[in-house]
Amino acid sequence: MYSELQVVWFVLVGILFGGYAILDGFDFGVGMLLLLARDDGERRLLLNSIGPVWDGNEVWLITGGGALFAAFPNAYATLFSGFYLIFMALLAALIFRGVSIEFRSKEPMGWWRSLWDINFFIGSVLIAFLLGAFAGNLAYGVALDAHGNYIGGFWALLNPYALLVGLTAVALFLMHGSIYLVMKTEGALHDRVRGWVNNAIIFFIMCSATTTMATLLYDRHLTVEIRKHPIFFVVALVNMLAIANIPREIFHKRDFRAFLSSCVSIIALLSLLAIGLFPNIVYARNNPANSLTISNASSSSYTLKIMLIIAFIGMPIVITYTTYVYWVFRHKTHLGDHSY
Repeated sequence: MYSELQVVWFVLVGILFGGYAILDGFDFGVGMLLLLARDDGERRLLLNSIGPVWDGNEVWLITGGGALFAAFPNAYATLFSGFYLIFMALLAALIFRGVSIEFRSKEPMGWWRSLWDINFFIGSVLIAFLLGAFAGNLAYGVALDAHGNYIGGFWALLNPYALLVGLTAVALFLMHGSIYLVMKTEGALHDRVRGWVNNAIIFFIMCSATTTMATLLYDRHLTVEIRKHPIFFVVALVNMLAIANIPREIFHKRDFRAFLSSCVSIIALLSLLAIGLFPNIVYARNNPANSLTISNASSSSYTLKIMLIIAFIGMPIVITYTTYVYWVFRHKTHLGDHSY
């Protein structure tokens, strides 16, 4: 049985990773679209649209990882040992991507900038795919022994379902990033970006529909809670309506509303994953009794209480800082003396 504190921390960890998916998600989407720009000026505009915020967005990932470690250390240990190679690849891609955006403007040569632009593109795709594959493995379930240790091996993590979710994550962030660019650009580039949004939506809907069918066929454990509590079906309905509303808002040139709809879609998808997993954190597909849950993977009640106090102090600061930065840089992107 689980306590209210464990449920609260399950939700808080989900909020932190959800915030990261929303904020850094459009960064990845912009990176994936970078090579579609026609010249260096357009590429600089795309990069500077995320320039003031991209590194700050990663605070949510660090905070989420720290919260997972503090609240559910057993799950943290299993994930970071069993998924070690994936996380190392993810870390390398995050570093390489950050280096690329900083280094491209250090030299004026075209080949130099193109090299780092390609690296930025590869890093963005790889990060989105790895994050999706990680989520896919959580949804599908992994092999755990009686002590909650991962025993499946590296290649088991590259199962078809995880790869499909990875591709869907790429499509989702591609759509999210293209909508963000519609808000931040103007002129001829802005008009072309509107076309990118429509194509990205089609790509995401195709991937999402395929993933949904695969989930209903092969991951029925994710639908148990929704079948038991039909009220949770509202989350799936919200997701569908949010996605459907994006092209409508784009057509009427209500770009910010389209971006909000994209954010709601991301929140709804992660909520569906959390609902499907609950009360599990790491589902043991080989033997559900070995699963790591919010009960057997959590810290002591005293630790959860202390961390909750710290969270109530720290999270408003992070939210306030994030809100302030986005408010300051809310206008269209223009190049200046200090631009990338």
